[in-house]
Amino acid sequence: MATVGGFTGLSRILGFIRDILTAAILGAGPIADAFFVALKLPNFFRRITAEGAFSVSFIPLYSETLEKEGPEKAQIFASNAMGVMLLIMVPFTLLALIAMPYIIYVIAPGFHNDEIRYDLAVELSHITFSYLLFMSLTALLGGVLNAHDRFAPFAAAPILFNISLIIALLVFVEFSETAGHAMAYGIALAGISQLLLLIYFIKRHRIHIQIKIPEFTARIKKLFHLMGPGVIGAGVMHINLFIDLVIASLLSTGAISYLYYADRLNQLPLGVIAIAVSTVLLPMLSQAVAAKDDNETKRLFNRSLEICMVLALPAAVALFTIPETLIGTLFERGEFTSQDTQMAATVLMGYAIGLPAYVASKIFATSYWSRQDTASPVKISIIVTVINIALSIALVFPFGVAGIAISTGLVGWLQLYLLYRGARSEKAVSFDERFQSSILKIAVITLIMALALMVCDKYLMVENNPSEAYKILRLITLIVIGKIIYFSGILGWGVLKISDMKTLLTKAEK
Repeated sequence: MATVGGFTGLSRILGFIRDILTAAILGAGPIADAFFVALKLPNFFRRITAEGAFSVSFIPLYSETLEKEGPEKAQIFASNAMGVMLLIMVPFTLLALIAMPYIIYVIAPGFHNDEIRYDLAVELSHITFSYLLFMSLTALLGGVLNAHDRFAPFAAAPILFNISLIIALLVFVEFSETAGHAMAYGIALAGISQLLLLIYFIKRHRIHIQIKIPEFTARIKKLFHLMGPGVIGAGVMHINLFIDLVIASLLSTGAISYLYYADRLNQLPLGVIAIAVSTVLLPMLSQAVAAKDDNETKRLFNRSLEICMVLALPAAVALFTIPETLIGTLFERGEFTSQDTQMAATVLMGYAIGLPAYVASKIFATSYWSRQDTASPVKISIIVTVINIALSIALVFPFGVAGIAISTGLVGWLQLYLLYRGARSEKAVSFDERFQSSILKIAVITLIMALALMVCDKYLMVENNPSEAYKILRLITLIVIGKIIYFSGILGWGVLKISDMKTLLTKAEK
């Protein structure tokens, strides 16, 4: 978890550098709106096919084969799965490129009467969509490496994504029609570089994966059987993102951009904590389930959830209590105005409401996937999606674009409740005494930190336009104050022990 979280954290830092440059150069105007649609489109399908349904179905099967039949059989299965993936993804990518004008019309109907945003979105999406094919293959190779306890390469791959976009903004923009075009080419380059990185490490660790004519064996059929509900579930869940996009496209120019910039801050803890922990947890839980070790399964589940809550609760509270300070310091310069800061800050508060729930839901969902149960989360996703769509439409009228984020935050808690309710019969995923004691302590300490941040943020605020140096110093001061209060409480109350941290760091170094 430390390894994956560390690389993910480094990637997110580079991502913020990328976003700072993006905000300064693109701002929140029509080119930015068009680019963010072109960015979301391949990522939407990637999360369904590559990191969604495929990964959660493939990794337990690969881990089971590795555990019971050895590496040779597992690698034959992975090679076969790659052949099947190429057979499906290549024609799908080509068809999507042909149909792109119609796809943009569906996902961003508000662009249709805006020639600048519509034409740009179609053009940029033609450039970015190849990223889907490269990342689907990257996800397969990353899943194989994770099952062999080689977590670093796949966790480090997103670093190349952010480096590619930073290069695009600093170099490609000089030779491109717009900064949006430069970034679109950067995304295509990122897909190629990430795939090459994973191929290198597959060869370095002497794992023999090769492209072959696919054979529809019993295990491949089982993969499709597991993926069926997974595709529906991941698709339904990510329909939420596109419904948000559709609604935002109907609002004033900049709404899509406000959602993007606020979500980037929201995704920092979600990516570093939830994705890092669940990435490691899935193969480990799958092996424990395959070995029928209920005690180990329960231990992994509770300690993972505990680590997530130690980090997610204070992160969510910080995003909710000082959103303008965060957005203003990171993005308010160049084309990104103070009005943009205020709008994005209200959106960020809505997202922050549901952050702890989404982090915990990731751990609960992983417990289902490790048991090769991809159907149960699908039913929950359908319920949550329907409610989220209705709530987003209802809240967008009184709250504008912030209503979309508020809805997303609120339904996160509903999703967590339904996942918890569905897993109650599994003793291996029940809460142990240590977790029940820790979560109460974490909540109290987080509340104290929140009150301190609110007071200090108000005290440090200046009426006139502050300098860049003052804004940065103010944010650093708030971060230091929050960390001192929170971690003093966590260590002092025994939620986290120094010995635990030493053990974690020692294992990470190894």
